[in-house]
Amino acid sequence: MTDAIRVGVLGSAEIACRRMLPAFARSAAFEITAIASRDPGRGAAAAAPYRARVLHGYHRLIEDGDVDAVYIPLPLALHAEWVEAALRAGKHVLAEKPLSTSMEVSAHLFALARRRRLALMENVMFIHHGQHARVRRLIEDGAIGEPRSFHAAFTVPRRSAGDIRYRPELGGGALWDTGVYPVRAAQHILGAELTVVGAVATAAAGFDVDTAGAALLRRDGDGVGVHLTYGLDHAYRSTYEVCGSTGRLTLDMAFTPPADHVPVIRLHDRSGSRELRLGPEDQVAGTVAAFAEAVRRGAVRAEDEKATLEQARLLRDILGTTVPTPALSD
Repeated sequence: MTDAIRVGVLGSAEIACRRMLPAFARSAAFEITAIASRDPGRGAAAAAPYRARVLHGYHRLIEDGDVDAVYIPLPLALHAEWVEAALRAGKHVLAEKPLSTSMEVSAHLFALARRRRLALMENVMFIHHGQHARVRRLIEDGAIGEPRSFHAAFTVPRRSAGDIRYRPELGGGALWDTGVYPVRAAQHILGAELTVVGAVATAAAGFDVDTAGAALLRRDGDGVGVHLTYGLDHAYRSTYEVCGSTGRLTLDMAFTPPADHVPVIRLHDRSGSRELRLGPEDQVAGTVAAFAEAVRRGAVRAEDEKATLEQARLLRDILGTTVPTPALSD
């Protein structure tokens, strides 16, 4: 391996072109080597700013000896196949979330990475932003007393009808696309011992996937209630709130803040309300740095594996307890 980690990208998805490729390019740890695409025109457009090679077909990139690590932003239904192919070819892997649609499959992929001494990481970017660590410290320091409930929401506006998020054969649907954010936030803030109590999901008229959903969980031991909402046909919302015995705190722009965003934690307690303003951070750069560390170590980060598999368990249980509700009208 050269000093720079030579990264290749499977496909030219929006998130790759808009967020990840610029972040890899700004990182001294990485060199963007190649982009594989089934559409040569799109591949060339994605590769041009970085003078990367364009390869026709994903297998060609997987087998390329000048690629050390692979970033996989493909539709969810393709994750497991290409993550495994990359690992078997000796490549480190950063894959979009969720890693797969199955806890068992994800566990298999992590086991394969460990055996081959390769890094495998799920691209959950928001956990690499320091605003969440500050929230956890406030809770640990008793700023809101004993936690009583957690509410999180991530909803986004409707996209064009042909978007992959609305295609069931590609792993579309609100739970997989936006539900993963509040689920992971609950884990990140409250810890791993969460149990799914129930869930509901709705499909907007004309769609073959869920476009809205909500889940109720509880934290084992103290019974903290967890209410999560998510959707693909909503006004934009990206927030969570932790309520305690003596106060509550809220965080907006929780999941997708731009790099120049100034985070504001709003704390309400018996003395009144105040705002805690933090410095801006680039969570995409933080994610890239964490992946670089894992690659340099040549190992799965234990905290990543544990969190990803716990997330997979919760998503599975939400799906398994979901009660469908009548389709919404336009």
